[in-house]
Formats: sequence, structure tokens, C-alpha cells
Amino acid sequence: MSVFKKLRDGYVISHANRIKFPKFNSGSFIRKRVTFSGRVQKVGFRLEIYCIAERMKLKGWVENLEDGSVEAELQGEESKIYFLVNCMQSLKRASVKKVTMIDVPISDDDENFTIVR
Repeated sequence: MSVFKKLRDGYVISHANRIKFPKFNSGSFIRKRVTFSGRVQKVGFRLEIYCIAERMKLKGWVENLEDGSVEAELQGEESKIYFLVNCMQSLKRASVKKVTMIDVPISDDDENFTIVR
């Protein structure tokens, strides 16, 4: 692993761990497939999603797509999913130009949240 990647990952993890969560009202349990387009690769975007999703006990996965966008499936309480998406849209080191979100069926296969490599 390069020194730069190690430094960036350390920064991303500390940034994600400092995010203050509001008190979430328990809401409906859903799963969304979310695609983030813009400058979202090579900036620690997947790692940031992973860290926040883990902290909020969401399930699912996140991966880079060939076209330069990042796709994630997020499963959990609706308010937590929307909070995470808003965090990612406001991330300063990335530039999210477009977010698409679709409902997908809830999956029992995910035991936690993973980064697809």
C-alpha cells in the first residue's frame, strides 16, 4: 500500500468517525441501490461510506463502477440511509454531481457492510 493511500485512508477514517449523528427516529426498514456520479473515485469515497455505514449498523456493500461512479446497496432504517447519502453529497474532497436511488428488495444475505474490490 502506498504511503499516500495509507495517509488518505487514515484521514478518511478519522473524518468518518467524527461525524455527529442526529437522534434517528426508528423508521421503516428498507434497501436502496444508490449510484454517486462525479469525482467520487480515488478520494476515499468507498471507505467513507463503509465507515459511516458500519457506525450506523447498516448492511450492504459499496463498489467502484467502470464508468467512474460509485454504487452502493444500503439496507437499514430509511432515516439512516438518507443521512448517509446526504453526508456523501456534502463531502468536500469529492464532487458528487448526481445521485440516483432506487428501491431494491431487502436481502437476508448481508451480515454486515462490505467494500467490493
